[in-house]
Amino acid sequence: MTENISLRETARNLRVWVLTNGMAGMESQVIGIAEALGATPEIKRVSPRGLWRWLAPWGPAAPQADIAPPWPDLLIASGRQSIPYARMIRRQSAGRTFTVILQDPRVAPRHFDFVWASVHDRLEGPNVFSTLASPHRVTKEKLAANAARFEAQVAHLPHPRVAVLLGGTNAAYRLDKAAATRIATQLAGLIEREGAGLMVTPSRRTGEAQTRAIRAGLAGKAAVVWDGTGDNPYFGFLGLADAVLVTADSVNMVGEAAFTGKPVHVIELEAIRENKDAKFRRFLDAIYKYGAARPFAGRLESWDYAPLNATDEIAGAIAARLKDRMARAEKG
Repeated sequence: MTENISLRETARNLRVWVLTNGMAGMESQVIGIAEALGATPEIKRVSPRGLWRWLAPWGPAAPQADIAPPWPDLLIASGRQSIPYARMIRRQSAGRTFTVILQDPRVAPRHFDFVWASVHDRLEGPNVFSTLASPHRVTKEKLAANAARFEAQVAHLPHPRVAVLLGGTNAAYRLDKAAATRIATQLAGLIEREGAGLMVTPSRRTGEAQTRAIRAGLAGKAAVVWDGTGDNPYFGFLGLADAVLVTADSVNMVGEAAFTGKPVHVIELEAIRENKDAKFRRFLDAIYKYGAARPFAGRLESWDYAPLNATDEIAGAIAARLKDRMARAEKG
């Protein structure tokens, strides 16, 4: 508790920007860190086009009306397109803006004050801080509040209740209709063999055909599949779950599931490109070794582990460096 109060006292009165290209996963990470610091950030989204876009992260920042002085005290940025702006802000503020980059910036970390990267990124430097899982916006309070909101929607489901978090095809993995049909068959098997109740949340990347295949495979069974309308029950299902199944394509979702302390079963997917799969493979192997997750083998398993809380770890490291910088500034 003392540590959390200290974090919030550090950033509460600072002007904080979070900066991304607007992608949900990146925005969740930067906002999650800002919230853990106790800050209410201004959300900035950049969308450079043409040559500006192709030159990122190495080139200059494209002009954008809302990226202008007065510069913030603290900048938390993520994503390739944000890097030119972070470099520009640090330079034009004469170093007064404390610049934080989440994820490997693809340029030397020395251009920033603090860089967070996952352990599987293998990034090193005196200002680089690494954790096994990624930062996020999940908190115990948020899980409890959302569980209460959505409990009535799944009250008819038997226990064990399983949250099923579906991602989709990306540069590393394929989740096509055939894969979705296979997953639906595995999920139906859990219901039939183990009496499980399933709470399924497709994502934007899952795809309509894939979602239809999942829904068809679970029709008439003890399962609730979110239809994409109304409030997203993602946090509610996590809060209500006895166990979690999550597809392998999302480091963020696996990390969020591991925050709960509940058994996390990873649904492995077909790799598309080995060079893209390598980082995911290192992450999955590391989280398996830690004990937070296991590959899904068609059945539910139960085990205990210390929940992962990368958000507070990263926020604490940022706060410590901010305090050190403020102390040095006061001494002149």
